[in-house]
Amino acid sequence: MMNIEKILKKERLTRALTGFTPHEFNELLPTFEQVWNRSKMETYLENPKRKRKPGGGCKGFLPTIVEKFFFILFYYKCYPTYDVLSLFYDCNRANAYRRQETLSLILELTLGKKLLLPKRQIKSIDEFFQAFPEVKEVFIDGTERPIQRPKNGKKQKDNYSGKKKRHTRKNLIITDKKKRIGFLSKTEGGSKHDFNILKEQALPDHIPKKIKKHLDRGFQGFAKQYPGHCLSIPQRKPRTKELSPSIKKQNKRKSGLRIIIEHAIWGIKRFRITSDVFRNRKQNFDDRAILIPCGLWNYHLSMK
Repeated sequence: MMNIEKILKKERLTRALTGFTPHEFNELLPTFEQVWNRSKMETYLENPKRKRKPGGGCKGFLPTIVEKFFFILFYYKCYPTYDVLSLFYDCNRANAYRRQETLSLILELTLGKKLLLPKRQIKSIDEFFQAFPEVKEVFIDGTERPIQRPKNGKKQKDNYSGKKKRHTRKNLIITDKKKRIGFLSKTEGGSKHDFNILKEQALPDHIPKKIKKHLDRGFQGFAKQYPGHCLSIPQRKPRTKELSPSIKKQNKRKSGLRIIIEHAIWGIKRFRITSDVFRNRKQNFDDRAILIPCGLWNYHLSMK
């Protein structure tokens, strides 16, 4: 069993195991505790015949709220297998899975209460400004996570990424200049194109034309399909010609500006659950496994 109190006294170790500094950990803990207590009370009230009050009975292998919070952050940051968790916490691997499932929901609700989770769909210009208030430019890009090769032939085809040469799950991300993630698309198969995800889940017409959009070469058809938008896209080299020195210089400058979203994606992938080969098989957990790290990254930015 890990000694949580000793770990929280060492900033470098706390960051390595949870992704947070001790100060960030302690600042979010009270909200996590509130959501946990409310959840237990709701469960209690749903069963009027229940005699035992919330908090009664066996305490389990995570008796305190600090241990619960550390456990779920440790899972997302280091992404251990349930066998490893059972070894660390001296419990059954099934108990480790059930506790992870419960605490993941509590952590998601905690981040939602703090207004740290990104929007999942943008259906109007008003919704865009709710996600990005007073913004003048946004950065749009896709990110992929490797998964185990599916056994089902259709799933293999849907998830195969020609870019990564492996099976992946994909999300589209929109950030502002401060690297805050304001929009995260629903999780799609690796075969789906970034531009198609954008058109389906964050229709470009719902992003004001005057807002400058920094894109990569994967969005080359944007200007033609949605004329009038303010765009920054590197120019692609023609097959039979070389780019002029001035265009090469412009491309380099545009790529330098787009590094902001790469830093934001790196912030998410500090949590190993988004960068290691994804092992979980439960339906829709692959979506929660990137939504929560996005909220944790936004929280980290808000504490600077």
